[in-house]
Amino acid sequence: MPSQQVEFQFITGLKRTLFRNARLRGSWDENGGYSDNWTDVPMVEEIGPDGCPIFTVPVTLDLADRDKIFKWGVILDGPQGASFWGIPTEVHDPNSTARYRQFQLSNSGGAPQVERYYFTYGRRLGANKHFSPQSATPGLRFGVWAPNAKNVEVVFGNLDNGYIADDGAGIDPAQPMVALSRLPDGIWEGGPHGDYENFKSLPYMYRIQNAQGQTVYRTDIFSRSQIGKGSVDPIENPWDEKVDTLDGTVSCSVVIDPDVVRRGFESAPEGIEPDLIAAEKFWATEFTSGLPIPTRLEDLIIYELHVGSLGFGKNDIGTLSDAMAFLDHLVDLGVNAVELLPLAEFKGDAAWGYGDTHHTCIESSAGGRDKYRHFVRECHRRGIAVIQDVVYNHYDGKAARAEWQYDSTAHEQNIYYWYEGHPNDYPDYERAAQDPSKPSNERPAPEHGGYLDNGSSGYTPRFWEEVVRQQFISSAAFLIEEMHVDGLRVDLTQAIHRDNVRHADGHSVGSANLFGQKLLREWSRTLRMIKPTVMLIAEDHTEWDAVTKTPAQGGLGFDSKWETAFCHNLIGDSPSALGKARLLKNAGFGGNDPLQMDWFSGVLYNSRNNQVVFHESHDEAGNAHDKEKNIYTERTIITAVNGAALLGDTRTWAEARSRLCFGFSVLSAGIPMFFMGEEIGAQKRYTFDKFKDNREDILGERHGNGSALFRFYQDIITLSRRLRSIRSHNIDILHVHNANRVLAFKRWNEDEEVIIAASLNNTAFTDGYLIEKDLSAIPNARWKEIFNSDAAIYGGQNTGNYGASLCSDQGRLNVQIPANGLVVFVKQ
Repeated sequence: MPSQQVEFQFITGLKRTLFRNARLRGSWDENGGYSDNWTDVPMVEEIGPDGCPIFTVPVTLDLADRDKIFKWGVILDGPQGASFWGIPTEVHDPNSTARYRQFQLSNSGGAPQVERYYFTYGRRLGANKHFSPQSATPGLRFGVWAPNAKNVEVVFGNLDNGYIADDGAGIDPAQPMVALSRLPDGIWEGGPHGDYENFKSLPYMYRIQNAQGQTVYRTDIFSRSQIGKGSVDPIENPWDEKVDTLDGTVSCSVVIDPDVVRRGFESAPEGIEPDLIAAEKFWATEFTSGLPIPTRLEDLIIYELHVGSLGFGKNDIGTLSDAMAFLDHLVDLGVNAVELLPLAEFKGDAAWGYGDTHHTCIESSAGGRDKYRHFVRECHRRGIAVIQDVVYNHYDGKAARAEWQYDSTAHEQNIYYWYEGHPNDYPDYERAAQDPSKPSNERPAPEHGGYLDNGSSGYTPRFWEEVVRQQFISSAAFLIEEMHVDGLRVDLTQAIHRDNVRHADGHSVGSANLFGQKLLREWSRTLRMIKPTVMLIAEDHTEWDAVTKTPAQGGLGFDSKWETAFCHNLIGDSPSALGKARLLKNAGFGGNDPLQMDWFSGVLYNSRNNQVVFHESHDEAGNAHDKEKNIYTERTIITAVNGAALLGDTRTWAEARSRLCFGFSVLSAGIPMFFMGEEIGAQKRYTFDKFKDNREDILGERHGNGSALFRFYQDIITLSRRLRSIRSHNIDILHVHNANRVLAFKRWNEDEEVIIAASLNNTAFTDGYLIEKDLSAIPNARWKEIFNSDAAIYGGQNTGNYGASLCSDQGRLNVQIPANGLVVFVKQ
């Protein structure tokens, strides 16, 4: 019987040995014939050409079944447990969640047929080391996805400016061009080329002959570093031809060794080689004995930090150097997690980072990958977990040398963007786009009708392409594995899984939603296989419960999601808060009208459902905009007094209400988060376009006007971290009164019980306030006041119970509640 030998390879693409005891499982019998009863075969572990562990095994299959579609996968032992399915990638069918690889036999004339599965693409695409038995040192190998290209070459730039123009100017003639060869899957590879060490730190670009025969220069989408550190795009603006001013999204990519780290945080002086150490040695001193990193979301107090908004007193944008210097402040504050706004390479330097292009890069202007690793290590040494904000719903709007038209100008071949049909499928849209009544600069490009909008600030990525999904998955694996990040927060996930519509007519594209869901399931599965304790947070404004279910339960695999309803009901100065309680917004007018405390009590109760809750985030701290009234959101302390000047008693009122708002968040059953500067009463709007001009000296204000508020944040954070009841999901609403503006609730964990009584009333209840419910909620006991937001040390009036122990009787507890404040009691 004629047969075909097939070599199966499971390629991890990860340097560390994570998996073991691999077994191939495929749809054939012991004789090599096709079978619906799958057969297991042990695999051999070895180090692959990429320097990472791979598992291989040859199997002889019957060529009589060459018309059959064979299926296969791998069973592994690893961090997730024993004998788990090792293929997180789903089949191409949008309606199927099945996970296997498939192939047909090809009579290759005696040569073995090779079937590969890449767990991650981090060492497949980009500029990578390549190890071969013929050489003691690794060579350099390139890989790039360009399925529509007619030819691909690698050209090198000059270190002094790091830019290759569209006409080829800037190519270093001393470095020979590298020709790449096309593989059947549209990936172009080439190498090894000489000693890898000789290419380290060299700038390069791909010279592509696109589908139309034009020569274009493109960055490496899987680049580990972009040489540009500034904001100038030479195509758009004059440029001084210096790396420090060049925008990283259009600059050359850089050959970087991912397995070494600069020993010191600061870069070596010009002309001196940096002192590099192995990554394993660098991370060997990552932790401090007795100071563990939190691994449960329930234990986190999250500080949302924009690195660019640091650097107080400087003219430049904040960097990771400033973030390192800021860590002592976070330790003093008591937070145990920092959530960083996106730091993947993005357009310009004065930006949020939500329009990124190179997901395995750390923004050069912020300091780059090595400084990022030093920052993460210093966080861990201080017991602070690092959560990184990432963006998968769109690319930068001007990704002209990155994703946009990478290898073809035909829109249906724009490989990183989802395009429906052909440009001539949308004649009505084309006519509207050419409307002469509108200025030419306001008319949309008529041929853009087939792209997908999703509610984000760019077109939808082409999620049906496995390589596009791997761009996001492998970059997340890079952050978790190489950068040692503890968790990820994914920007606007509903844009990925629900909101995809055609640009021309707003028609929903269900297949894009389904492939978006496929991406998120594959992403969460992969990360759990690498690090089961990874904390995954979705910014999701839907009520879909599948977001926080596991893929095995039909979910997307997140642990938690942002809950904006909490902020909109509590603060309420956003246009999105219409129809919500808007407690602080309404209290800020200074009257004593009833407030919808009952509406807020509902979202407070729902905080038990794996929610990240906040009174202020980067979105709500000055960016939400009522276009009709031209009103923007404000910082909490400004909303608290309806924009009045913070002088004398007005600041006293503002701080009291601000304290109460954070108290609701940190004492809720959710995972509390707050935006930088809230702890000192930051007043200036944090806006995406003017954050540099609106920076406030957080470190200075901590010892000045914000000192009392900072002390409050310190103490209530310490309280919440000390009490097991506060870090549980258990919550019960005990009392709500809209006219009195009072809300009381209970938290507990096993035998520890806590009652919080809070009021937004402008008058204190000095004669006592009766909280009444059943005995199961308020058992007969002594309750000691252990915290009062109105204490004099916080700038309050010292109204409360003075640390007294009060007795509850038959479900009734009578307490004094300060004006615009809260008190906390623990059962004795």
